[in-house]
Parts: sequence; C-alpha cells; structure tokens
Amino acid sequence: MNFITLNQVDIYQREKLVLKDINLSINQGEFIYLVGKTGSGKSSLLKALYGDIIVKNGTLTVLDQSLLNISKRKILSLRRKLGIIFQDFQLLSDRSVKDNIKFIMKATGWKGKSKINNAIDELLSKVNMLEKANQFPYQLSGGEQQRIAIARALVNNPNVILADEPTGNLDPQTSEEIISLLFEICGNGKTIVMATHDYDIINKFPSTTYKCDQQKIEKVQTVVQ
Repeated sequence: MNFITLNQVDIYQREKLVLKDINLSINQGEFIYLVGKTGSGKSSLLKALYGDIIVKNGTLTVLDQSLLNISKRKILSLRRKLGIIFQDFQLLSDRSVKDNIKFIMKATGWKGKSKINNAIDELLSKVNMLEKANQFPYQLSGGEQQRIAIARALVNNPNVILADEPTGNLDPQTSEEIISLLFEICGNGKTIVMATHDYDIINKFPSTTYKCDQQKIEKVQTVVQ
C-alpha cells in the first residue's frame, strides 16, 4: 500500500525552486533515508509532506489525502495522522516529560484523565523513559530528549513518521540507539522517512536511500560522504 505518492511535483521554498518534477512512491513499513547537501531539498520535501510547504502543481498524496492546494483545516487533520520528529527536539522547557506529551494529547482531542495517563505511561515505556516522566527537558541528555520527542510523535499511533535530522545533535552512540529505536518502530508496520547527514548511521543501519541533488531525487545504491 502506498502511504506517500508524488507525481511530477515541484517544491518551492518561498519563490525558490528546490526540487523539480519529483516522482516517488513510499509504501507501508518502509524506512527511507533522504540524503544530500545542505539546501538540496531534504527538509523541504519533509515540509511538503506535512503541509508546511504548499504544493501547487503535480500530485502529492499522503495517507490518501491530496496536499495539492490543501486547506489549513485539512492540514491540521492530516498532521494528527503523522508523527513528526525534529533535530532540536522542540520540547516545552517549562513542562515535565509527562506534561509535554499530555499537551499534545489534549491539543489533538484526547479526553479522560485516566485514559491519557495510561497512554502516556505506555508511550514512555516504548521508548524506555518511564522513569523520567516527572523530570524536565533540561534535566535530560540529548538522547533522552529525543526519545521523549519520539514518544510524542507516537501519540496518535501514526502510520507515517517524518524525521528531520533526528540524530543531528547527538553523539554517535546515542545516534545508534535512536536509529535502532526508529527501526524497531518501523518493524511494527510504520513508514519512516528520515532526512540525515549521518552517513555512518546509514552504513550501520542500511535501508532504501534517496539523494537530493540539483533539484532532483534519485535512488542510490551506495552512500558515500
């Protein structure tokens, strides 16, 4: 089943064309790497997939939702079906780990104190962070913060997870732990699309890789820095 489909899509950052005539299909359960130089279009592609960049031509479908000239209301609805992970974690510094996740739950329509608390415990257990539930982001290491960000991305049991440089601020060992966790999540039927500069990670955890270069995307067999 195709979870993501692009046909003849042009992607712009404001007025600048960054990717041209892109054709790409991503299936359920795939783990996809996006590589390329800074400014080559990796992050722009991810932003197009979650509606932060509006595509005006071609065909772009995510989870059966067309993103061509999509309305803000439909973007919000789509994002509830996606998990999005950022390089800088984007945790709320004035809230505990538990309250960071609770904030997202309430914002996406969760109700019932007991239901929410049980779900938070389950999510934190999945990322081995249950014992950190009452701590604040500043009390956590970078790897621990990214684990919380992953738990937050899983709140609504998304079929697609978009990760923009999730190991960019982490040391090599912690990066491996985070990627191992993402592969475990992918193994449960989730589709993951990850932009990265970390070629060591790709070589240690090989999977389908696409390179953004000169406004194009092409599948590559061997990844070299």
